[in-house]
Amino acid sequence: MADRDQLILAIDQGTTNTKAILIDSQGNSLAEASEPVDVTFPRPGWVEQDPLAIWQSVRTAIDGCLEAAGNPRPAAVAISNQRESAVVWERETGQPVGPLVSWQCRRTAPFCDALRAQGLAPTVLERTGLTLDPMFTAPKIRWLLDNTPDGHARAEQGELCAGTVDSWLLWNLTGAKQHRCDVTNASRTQLLNLRTCEWDDDLLGIYGIPEVALPEIRRSSVLFGETVPLGLLEGGVPIGSMIGDSHGAMFGHGRYTPGSVKATYGTGSSLMTPISAIKMSKRGISTTVAWGEKTVVYALEGNIYVTGAAVQWLRDLLGLKSASEVADLAASVESTEGVYVVPAFVGLGAPHWDNAARGLVTGLTRGSSAAHLARAVIESIAYQIRDVFDVIAEEAGEPLRVLLADGGASRNDQLMQFQADIVGCPVLRNNSTYLSALGAAYLAGLTVGVWSSPEEIAALPRSLDRFEPQLSDYERERLYTGWNQAVARTMFAG
Repeated sequence: MADRDQLILAIDQGTTNTKAILIDSQGNSLAEASEPVDVTFPRPGWVEQDPLAIWQSVRTAIDGCLEAAGNPRPAAVAISNQRESAVVWERETGQPVGPLVSWQCRRTAPFCDALRAQGLAPTVLERTGLTLDPMFTAPKIRWLLDNTPDGHARAEQGELCAGTVDSWLLWNLTGAKQHRCDVTNASRTQLLNLRTCEWDDDLLGIYGIPEVALPEIRRSSVLFGETVPLGLLEGGVPIGSMIGDSHGAMFGHGRYTPGSVKATYGTGSSLMTPISAIKMSKRGISTTVAWGEKTVVYALEGNIYVTGAAVQWLRDLLGLKSASEVADLAASVESTEGVYVVPAFVGLGAPHWDNAARGLVTGLTRGSSAAHLARAVIESIAYQIRDVFDVIAEEAGEPLRVLLADGGASRNDQLMQFQADIVGCPVLRNNSTYLSALGAAYLAGLTVGVWSSPEEIAALPRSLDRFEPQLSDYERERLYTGWNQAVARTMFAG
């Protein structure tokens, strides 16, 4: 057993579940617990969750993890979290004033359209590195204030707190003592000035959000506060890191220099590569904060709305019990026989950013079966990854010789092989099932001295699988041309 004084309790609060993982000084998991989190869809395009249910899932996961490990006292707590989702709550009572508005939610599209019509999209992009889009946090906070009685006045008077999921969890873990967020989550709000890493007065004015309601911004690897006693978690444990889940995964890979690009395969997907200086994309890729340790590191990122969620959709459509059954069905045929599925269920994200696009299936024949549809859904993940990979490779100005893969869907060998085939470079899969949490744990360990430097972390052992491309260049481009034609029809259909 590792030194029990060196254990990090990492909380990974995701869209569909919350995990708590106890990680030792070698990056190994000693105990884990997971709790599902419900997602509701009250109207077409609306996606929301219950903030109190999310907090309860965190408490349950923590207790389950610590109990499985014999109730140790961790050296620190680390937090990785779903990004861009917005919560507003009362400062005095800690009660949310409305639902958590999910990163997937499109309810603020009309508001974003109005800002675009005012010519504000270039200002938002130049200040934040982000395309004006409903995915990001600021329009969601604005919606919650608009739909709370006296919401704007109460926020201006300091009666309401507004923030991302990391700040909501910190507020509760510290017994309402700390309202803070980390710089990666702040960089996804469209309220952070990338160059100063502070809230931007002009952006606050554009969105109508008072700064007094927002959390204090800190780097990802600092002391955010201390826990109060919560179930099996003792009081006084330092909270040593907070980081958005995609950023946490990048840090967990241990590749801290430009030239590495990772893809996280979750409900949606994120591709991210560190860059040596701020660069603004001209082709729909975000500039964002990668992480903040001793200094702030920047990254290029492409966000895809629907990848793993497309598998869940088909699972439910076909009445199957699990995503693995969809994968088995897909593996039963050699190809899609020309079938493409474009899962633009809530529009298209990077690099297209088309809110009006809607999902479609193309290439069906009388011989098409559920298996062909399943394979097309699996392959749609890889095609969307290539869409972003190609643009990042062009704009990063660095040769991208390997794709680092992580996340639930990366467990699928068929998908990983097709991914290598369609991007035309090796895919290196990290076999950790908790990479976002691991990245957060590394950052917390740096805060409390478990590790002395990122270089020490990079040298830790990692279990990796490598997938080499096998398709000819001709076949790769033939398939990808078919995908691009399907995407064009999707946007036309919208």
